[in-house]
Amino acid sequence: MADERRRIARELHDVIGHSMSLIAVKATVANHVADARPQEARAALAIIEQTSRSTLAEIHRVLGLLRSDGDPRLTQEETHLPVPGVADLPGLADHARSAGVEVDLTVHEEAELPAAVAMSIYRIVQQALTNVITHAAPTHCSVSVHINPRETTIEVLDDGPRHGRPPRTGPGGHGLIGMRERVKLYGGTFSAGPRPEGGFRVAARLPYDENPTAT
Repeated sequence: MADERRRIARELHDVIGHSMSLIAVKATVANHVADARPQEARAALAIIEQTSRSTLAEIHRVLGLLRSDGDPRLTQEETHLPVPGVADLPGLADHARSAGVEVDLTVHEEAELPAAVAMSIYRIVQQALTNVITHAAPTHCSVSVHINPRETTIEVLDDGPRHGRPPRTGPGGHGLIGMRERVKLYGGTFSAGPRPEGGFRVAARLPYDENPTAT
C-alpha cells in the first residue's frame, strides 16, 4: 500500500507540477502585457487553455487507474486514455520553449520499450524540464535520451538563469525525489546537482531486460 501511495503521488506531482509551473509563467506574462501587447497576452492565454485541457486529461487517466478495479462508474474513455511516452517528448520541449527555455532535444531510439519504461522516461524528462522552467528560465537547456535494447540514459543540462537569479544549490524537493524513485524501480542510477561551469545537470540510467515485453 505504501508503494502504491508513492506511485500515485509521483504521478500526480509530475502531472500537476509541470503544468502549473507553465501556467504560472504564462499567466504572469499575460498579466504584464495585457494592455500594451494584447496579442502576446492572448497567445499566453491560449497556452494556458491548452495546458489546462491536457492536464485535466492526464489527471482523469491517473484517477481512472485508481477507479479501474471493478468500478462500474468508470467510463470506456477513461480506461483507454493514452499513456505518455517517448513519442511525446517533443511536446514537452515545446511547452518549455513557450515558457522561455531554449530546448535542444535529442532522442536516439534503437529498441522498442515497454510502456512502463517509456512513461518513466517521459516523467523524468517532464520533471527535469519543470525544474528548469521554475528555477532557471529564461535559459538554454539540452535534453538527450539514448535508448538501446539493454538500457536508457537520460541527461538534462541547463545553463542557469540569465538575469541574475540565484543558482540552485543542489538536489532537493519532491520532484528530484520522485525522479530518483522512478529510477530506483529499475535498479538504475540517478544524479542531480549544479554544474561546475554553471547551471544544473540531471542524469539517469534505467536498465532493463534485453528483450523487454510491453507492460
